[in-house]
Amino acid sequence: MDELEEIKKRKLEQLKKQYINGGKNMAENLPDTPLEITDADIDENIGKYQTVVVDCWAPWCGPCKMVHPIIEELAKEMQGKIVFGKLNVDENPVTSTKHQIMSIPTLLVFKNENLVDRIVGALPKEALKERIEKL
Repeated sequence: MDELEEIKKRKLEQLKKQYINGGKNMAENLPDTPLEITDADIDENIGKYQTVVVDCWAPWCGPCKMVHPIIEELAKEMQGKIVFGKLNVDENPVTSTKHQIMSIPTLLVFKNENLVDRIVGALPKEALKERIEKL
């Protein structure tokens, strides 16, 4: 009878996970485009996802414009592993000050709510992807 109870217990846990995830794999629920992040919701976003890369940018920044399509592509390619976000430093001075953003673009890499890396400057796609994948 103990074996039957164990099977029931495992099956119930599987069903709970399916229900919580809407019947889908958790990776499918992660966004495949960069999130718009603000001072008000950055903590919520880095707490919600295991790994988050926040692109700190400004509309007047030339190198930021070069990085933008790379971030879009990586968000699609790395869906299910990493969530990307974009934070306009002009509109979000609290986060910019907190993380001492002095140059843009700056990518802040959070893992399990902790800042684990900071990537400053416009890097080619492959170099950026390689650096992020190491984490």
